Amino acid sequence: MNQADRFAELYEETYTALLGYALRRCHDPEDAADIVAETFAVAWRRIAKVPEGDEARLWLYGVARKALANHRRGERRHERRTAALRDQLAASPLLEDPPPGGRLAEALATLSEEDRELLTLVGWENLDHAQLATTLGISRNAVRVRLHRARRRLASIMNDHELEGSAL
Repeated sequence: MNQADRFAELYEETYTALLGYALRRCHDPEDAADIVAETFAVAWRRIAKVPEGDEARLWLYGVARKALANHRRGERRHERRTAALRDQLAASPLLEDPPPGGRLAEALATLSEEDRELLTLVGWENLDHAQLATTLGISRNAVRVRLHRARRRLASIMNDHELEGSAL
C-alpha cells in the first residue's frame, strides 16, 4: 500500500474519533476542527512513522493532545497580549472624547465616504500627497485632483450652512 492510500485509510478509520476527542476539549467547534486538521497534517508528514493497527489511533491521539496543548498555549499568549493592549489603549490619549461636533463635523458627515476619508487623512493623520497616493493606491496627480474637489465640496457645504444660519 502506498503512503497516500495508507493516509486515506487512516483518515477514514480515525477521523470521527479524533473529532470527538477535540470537540470534547475545545470551547469552539472551529478550534476543534483546527486541532484535527493539524493532527492529520502531522500524520501526512510523518506517515512512514505512524504505527500499524490500533496503535495508529493511539499515536494520533498523542499528536492531537500535543496540538491541543499548543493551541491552548497560543490562546493564553493571545489573551495576555490582548489584556496588555487593552491596558495600553485605556491609557491612550487617542481615546479621549473627540472635540464637539460643530459645523465642521456636520459638514464632514454629509460628504461621501471617499471625500471624508481623504480629508481626514490629511487633517488628522497629517499625510502629504505622496503618502496619500501610497495609502489610497492612486497616483499623486489623482490625489491632488480628488483633494481639491473634496475641499471644494466641504467649503460649499460649510458656506451653505453659514447662509442657512444667517437667514434665521
